[in-house]
Amino acid sequence: MSAAAYFDVDGTLVDTNLLHPAVLVLANQPTPLQSVQRVGRALLDAPVLAASELLDRRMFNERLFSHYRGITRDRMRALSQEIFDSVTRPRIFKGTRDLIEKCRESGLRVVLVSGSLDYTIEPLAQYLGADDWIANRLEYKSGKATGKLMRPVVAGPDKVGLIAQDAREHGHELADCHAYSDSYSDVPMLSIVGHPFVINPDRKLMRLARAYDWPILDITRPPRGPGGPRA
Repeated sequence: MSAAAYFDVDGTLVDTNLLHPAVLVLANQPTPLQSVQRVGRALLDAPVLAASELLDRRMFNERLFSHYRGITRDRMRALSQEIFDSVTRPRIFKGTRDLIEKCRESGLRVVLVSGSLDYTIEPLAQYLGADDWIANRLEYKSGKATGKLMRPVVAGPDKVGLIAQDAREHGHELADCHAYSDSYSDVPMLSIVGHPFVINPDRKLMRLARAYDWPILDITRPPRGPGGPRA
C-alpha cells in the first residue's frame, strides 16, 4: 500500500475516552476489596487527572495508567475482550466501519493511533479490519504493571513523531497519507499529512477546519446509500 490512513480512536471512531475502559479495569480486580480500593484511589485522584488533561495529554495518560500498578499481565489480557464487548463495541459510531472500508478500498493502509492501551486497541483493530495500530503499552516487571508506560508515550503532539516513523518504515509519503481526528489537540497529527479530515470536531477544531477547508465528516449516524459518511 502506497499510503496510510491514520485514525485517532476515542471520539473519532468510537464514543469513548480513556476513562471508560479504566473504570472497568479498576472495578474488576480479583477481590471486591481490591476493586473498591483501586476505584477509591482513582476517585481521590480525579481533580489532578482533570487538571492534567487540560494541561498536558501525556501527563494525563501517565497519571491515569499509574493506577494500573500491580495489575498482572494475565489480568489485563483476561479483561481485554470484556472491555471490547461491554465498553468499546457498543460505542462504535455507526459510520465507522463504512469509512474504514472505503479507505481500504482506496488502497490505503489503515492504522489506529490512540493513547489507549494496546489491550483496548488490538481487538478494535481486528474488528474494524484495520491493518495496524499504534497504542500505549504498560511496563511490566515480573508479570506485574509498574504503573509506568513504555516509551514513547502516545499522546497529543507526540503522535506526530510516531506517525512519521510509521510512514517512513512502510515507505509512505506523508503528503499522500490521510489523518482523521475529532480533537484540536490532534492538529499536529492532521497537519503532517496531505489529506486531513475531521470527525465530530470540538469547537476549536471546527473553526480551524473551516478556515483551512478541511473536510468535516459525520459518522455518528448510518451512511446514506453509496455516498458514505456525510461531509
